Amino acid sequence: MRKSIKSILGTGLAAAMALTMVACGSQGGNSGSSSTTKPAASSQAASSQAASGSSSSGAEGKVLNVQVWNEEFISRVTDHYPGYTKTDATSGKIGDVDVKFTITPTKDNAYQNNLDKLLPNNAKADANDKVDIFLIEADYALKYVDADANVAMKLSDVGITKDDLSDQYKYTQDIVTDKNGDMRASSWQACSAGLIYNRAIAKAVLGSDDPAEVQKAVSDWSKYNETAAKMKAAGYLMTATANDTFRVYSNNVSAPWVKDNKVTIDANIKKWVDDSKALVDAKETGTGDLWSDEWSAGFKAPGTVFCYFGPAWLINFSMGNAPGSDKGDDGSVAYQGGWGFCEGPQGYYWGGTWVCAANGTDNPTLVKDVIKTMTTDKKVLKEIAMKDSDCVNSKSVLKDLAGSADGNNKVLGGQNPYATLAAGAEKVDMSNTCPYDQGCNEAFQSAMKDYFTGTAASYDAAVQAFQKAVKEKYPSLTF
Repeated sequence: MRKSIKSILGTGLAAAMALTMVACGSQGGNSGSSSTTKPAASSQAASSQAASGSSSSGAEGKVLNVQVWNEEFISRVTDHYPGYTKTDATSGKIGDVDVKFTITPTKDNAYQNNLDKLLPNNAKADANDKVDIFLIEADYALKYVDADANVAMKLSDVGITKDDLSDQYKYTQDIVTDKNGDMRASSWQACSAGLIYNRAIAKAVLGSDDPAEVQKAVSDWSKYNETAAKMKAAGYLMTATANDTFRVYSNNVSAPWVKDNKVTIDANIKKWVDDSKALVDAKETGTGDLWSDEWSAGFKAPGTVFCYFGPAWLINFSMGNAPGSDKGDDGSVAYQGGWGFCEGPQGYYWGGTWVCAANGTDNPTLVKDVIKTMTTDKKVLKEIAMKDSDCVNSKSVLKDLAGSADGNNKVLGGQNPYATLAAGAEKVDMSNTCPYDQGCNEAFQSAMKDYFTGTAASYDAAVQAFQKAVKEKYPSLTF
């Protein structure tokens, strides 16, 4: 279980978090070789200034410290930031500035605990130890972009303008905009998501693996459930676990988990429970946890699971090697180009990584260039999309990819998913996000698993377990 907020945060950040929570609901791959691309003018300027130890705001630091939870951003910088020279898996150089990536895994809240220890006192840290850049995820973004916490700099103070960010999707900006209307992070990703289906199973059961035809069979939850019964009759699971669909329902709620300090279970969350219980009882889906072996078993060819729900990063980062990968044939459906993609019953998003400039950085010029280049430079973003199959945060780049063979995905049998992903990104609504999302979502799914499996005597008993878990995490909340 997580500790209480005050025990894991610095005093200043804890106080700011309390204010944010009262206002809940009010806020609108693998590392490759180093890049040999000639540095862009802006990158070269930043590198030269960092190397000379000066910038418009005075002397800059000799070490750029970046806090991350895995190697994803490291590989993006290694492969795509102009002028970056790789030293080893977690370090490199930009000009004469040493770049140091520190990886703290997310398990047991370790990554956030590390940020909460470092960020409140970052301005007072020794020069070579100062955090310059840190990354955040959607589930806890509001905590770190809070204006009162003030641990992430306003992008405008870094020197990144609204014009610089004008090609991004609105939802990716809304989630990192503070109560004063200031953005405090930027992302290279647009993580709209859909339904990823096994083409061979689609042909066998539905008679076609064409995305338009498959979409007809899953276009709403009623049709989705009818298709699940067909899959069961043919010997397949519809999904590996009921948790596969949770984010689709939770992204389409009518109100946040917490409002005026009170926790409420939204009608769409209750619909997920009812629909999932029926699917579990009919043995049309399982009850395993996401990322478990039970969940990922359907990735192996020929596959016994019809579909998964996810964004582009799930296809590329989790489902197996692409055809022709230098890693070889891993026996996955992905390696056979055996997946297809369609919108599914409801639009939604999952995940995303935002890049923050840490308050107290002594490398403001280089920090600006890294964030601006990695999240707004269209050439770099297209490179990321083509090499890493990421859905990038640029309307014009996605439009270009959607209309070109450059956007075809080998894992998806050559299908181009970018028109669907771009349309989905336009529909994402962040108005019901809340600082309590991660804790409530995790506690609710855990409690409902007991209901689905029969460990909990009833739905009401499972709800009581959920409320107890939430109360332990957030003592001030009511029900």
